[in-house]
Amino acid sequence: MNRPYSKALKCLQDVGLRPTRQRLALAKILFDGDDRHVTAEVLHNEVNGTGAKVSLATIYNTLHQFTEAGLLKEVIVDSNRTYFDTNISDHHHIFFKEDEILADLTSEDLVISSLPEAPEGKKISAVNVVIHMENS
Repeated sequence: MNRPYSKALKCLQDVGLRPTRQRLALAKILFDGDDRHVTAEVLHNEVNGTGAKVSLATIYNTLHQFTEAGLLKEVIVDSNRTYFDTNISDHHHIFFKEDEILADLTSEDLVISSLPEAPEGKKISAVNVVIHMENS
């Protein structure tokens, strides 16, 4: 039988991050279930609801550490809104503005027929599309 934090601990160990109390609490919430998109504020509410007390600044720092380590993908929806995605595979997103929900869009659902030429000495390393939806 797995211990409650075994999956979170393994995630952190696999990328060489020290398993602090705060990192373990956040990793458990993020990686013990299905893939999801979270903001730092939503995660702050969830982790504090478990009884663990983690500051919003620590959550932002940890989310960025997880992103740099390859555990999360950062999805910038607009200048005021950033989500963190536990699905790190290549895929695109739809953002439903009124509900503030970010949903996955598979690469098969979006066909990009051409891209601009990369400047000399550069190469395109990724293409990330966020389609914004709002009520008509």
